[in-house]
Amino acid sequence: MPRFTSWYRRFAVGACPKRKNSSAQTSRYSSRVFGTAAFRRSISAARRASSDGHAQIAAPNDLDAIRAWLARFADTPTTFGNYRKEAERLLLWSLVELGKPLSSLTHEDCLRYQRFLADPQPAALWVAGGGRKHPRGDARWRPFYGPLSPVSARQAMVILNALFSWLVQAGYLAGNPLALSRQRARRAAPRITRYLEPGLWQAVKDFIASMPQDTARARAHYHRVRWLFTLLYLGGLRIAKARSNTMGQFFVRRDAGGTMRWWLTVHGKGDRERLVPATRELMTELARYRQSLGMTALPSPHEATPLVLPIGKTAGSTADGTAGQSAGRSAESSRTKTDDPHRPLTRAALHAIVKDVFAGAARQLRARGTEFEARATLLEQASAHWLRHSAGSHMADRQVDLRLVRDNLGHASLGTTSLYLHADDDRRHHETDEKHRIEW
Repeated sequence: MPRFTSWYRRFAVGACPKRKNSSAQTSRYSSRVFGTAAFRRSISAARRASSDGHAQIAAPNDLDAIRAWLARFADTPTTFGNYRKEAERLLLWSLVELGKPLSSLTHEDCLRYQRFLADPQPAALWVAGGGRKHPRGDARWRPFYGPLSPVSARQAMVILNALFSWLVQAGYLAGNPLALSRQRARRAAPRITRYLEPGLWQAVKDFIASMPQDTARARAHYHRVRWLFTLLYLGGLRIAKARSNTMGQFFVRRDAGGTMRWWLTVHGKGDRERLVPATRELMTELARYRQSLGMTALPSPHEATPLVLPIGKTAGSTADGTAGQSAGRSAESSRTKTDDPHRPLTRAALHAIVKDVFAGAARQLRARGTEFEARATLLEQASAHWLRHSAGSHMADRQVDLRLVRDNLGHASLGTTSLYLHADDDRRHHETDEKHRIEW
């Protein structure tokens, strides 16, 4: 089977793991794809395909130009990763499929690429087997995990349009081939549809409650799953923020009535900070999770412990004798074999945990009869972000003020004036605590 390992050795857009050895199969593929005359001509052309104007970047070729563009997002890992992924896909496609550099792409080429995103063929060359994600240096890595949905394909083209526009602005390209595309005004969907209605959400909670706890490892997994779903639902966090924030960001302050209320400071998109009400239920579940790990019930100020820990890790030691065991035996296992107690789970590992729970809840629904098939299928499609949408939808359904829902989810900033509106913060905390509950 063809492999893309040589792509990373020679043309990786970002940092990539070094491989100690390359198989003969990889070498044959390298010769087959990257050793062609067309490919060599495309790389040569890439060094002289820029605009005739005065370039404002020193990049001598497309790869360095893309790196210059990506450098602007180095302080936002999620954005950087998404933008790098789309730029790599287009660059690799233009070289392998067309034998030309990205800087020579035409409007027609971009339309062809847009169609390609809906069905990357040949699949053996472009799509990872079984849709699994492999490390970037792994010979099994592929640029795609399957066809892109219309929404994902549209987002990819938006990112690439931003790339081309910046390269034009930097004087590297004479024009943006995507500028000629028909620009349709995006209309907001009348309602969020990717969320769990209360009955389906209850099925998820029932599955979590039924998870085995007969061994130390099973108990550790149960407590972690329960805490992760509590955090994503009650906190309304994006999964990337559940990974990147820490327990030391919980803090307590007294409201106008003298009640001590807990909050979680979340560093969100654009490195903006927002305050998430840490309700009584959320703090109870945090204490339950921490105590299951042998930690104190409440975190210390500035504590560096990740919000969700690999199994066997605590802030300074291991818990219930599970040290050295891998957690998840997939996305997590290769990332938890470290002595660093503050190393969080990867976003892929957190996604895998959530998807496994949804799959298990779907199996339980199917076991109840054929009439639950449609609901089980819907649940299998759900992702971690559905929990965030579910949180917002459920709060709105329970008549929480929409302005408070907006602030809880961080959809918009109230600006500098909001720093002084402590009474609104207190009311938001009270309403969230009273009306937004997980009810284990």
